[in-house]
Amino acid sequence: MCHQTVSLVARYLEDHGIPTVIMGCAKDIVEYVGVPRFVFSDFPLGNAAGRPNDPDSQAATLELALKVLESAVGPRTTVQSPQRWSNDPDWKLDFSNLERISPEELEKRRRAFDENKEIARKKREAEGIKTHAAE
Repeated sequence: MCHQTVSLVARYLEDHGIPTVIMGCAKDIVEYVGVPRFVFSDFPLGNAAGRPNDPDSQAATLELALKVLESAVGPRTTVQSPQRWSNDPDWKLDFSNLERISPEELEKRRRAFDENKEIARKKREAEGIKTHAAE
């Protein structure tokens, strides 16, 4: 779900007495919307809960979010996660930058993406799960 949508939902919930904390990677968007509590991870989009396939990173992010939920000192509290995606700041230049990916690597990634979509489709089909496109 997009950062703006999550942030607007959090504002709505807060207005109705339900405390929230947002875990996100798009600091500018979340802070602009003005959520009460925000844990910022300087990770690529889609990784707000921690590094993929890294339960320790994910647990640390969740623990930090719960601490922020419990102890934020005021509205619009932002806490930056101490975790780093990489020690090399150039990851931001490389991550999903089509100009820096060879045509061969791009094709490899497309094939892997298509294979994963097919696996998911077959799993949904086997479990009888219908999608809007299939209905």
